Amino acid sequence: MIEVDISEKSYRRHDHQTKLKVLSNLRFVAQSGEFCCIVGPSGCGKTSLLNMISDLDDDFSGSIRIDKATPAAGSPPGYMFQTPRLMPWLTVRENIDLVCVAENLACRVDELLHETGLQDFADAYPVQLSGGMRRRVALTRAIINEPALLLLDEPFLSLDSPVANHLRRLLIEVWERRASTVLFVTHDLREALYLADRVLFVSSSPGTIVLDHRVEIPRPRIAEGEAVEMLRLELLKNNPQLLSGLVESSDR
Repeated sequence: MIEVDISEKSYRRHDHQTKLKVLSNLRFVAQSGEFCCIVGPSGCGKTSLLNMISDLDDDFSGSIRIDKATPAAGSPPGYMFQTPRLMPWLTVRENIDLVCVAENLACRVDELLHETGLQDFADAYPVQLSGGMRRRVALTRAIINEPALLLLDEPFLSLDSPVANHLRRLLIEVWERRASTVLFVTHDLREALYLADRVLFVSSSPGTIVLDHRVEIPRPRIAEGEAVEMLRLELLKNNPQLLSGLVESSDR
């Protein structure tokens, strides 16, 4: 279980005299094994939130507990960043091997390389890959250890729709098999409603939760199916400015 209670997260401006507040009074609890998507406008602090949960940033007011412990005290999460962050001097396989915590994952690496369409590029270097292929390597690296906590920051942003849908299905399969807790940042409401048990909508900066919506569509879902589209339209009809971080007062 993840318990997040952020009173404030700020960054110093260039003049070093004033601060830019990016998160304020942001609170939620994600149960173990829950898939939560986080949706909000650019600059509302979504990436900052993931960095705090992953213990990459501990400079904030408030508390984060993962199974009652601080992020620093637990096992590291799988984290797929907005950019692939591959080591340019390592091959695809070496980039994945770099994070493997068990010695018996060679077969699993081969399996995931095949599932992500990278089996013929295991010995290629990042510079030899397209942007979409580098993202596939980053996803494989994030899920190879099937972590208890998985953080993903707009992981499928630059992928063609068929490839993105394939990787979304792969992510769902890994999540269901491992029962990982997932926090997934996206700007794509349709993607969020396809993937998530819950969607947390964040306001514009300073970000706070303005709507916590549970997705009741039965699984398995169809990414571009009618149920997902109908729910998307309903949410936007009730809250026309939802993706800008604003909701009608009755839904707060």
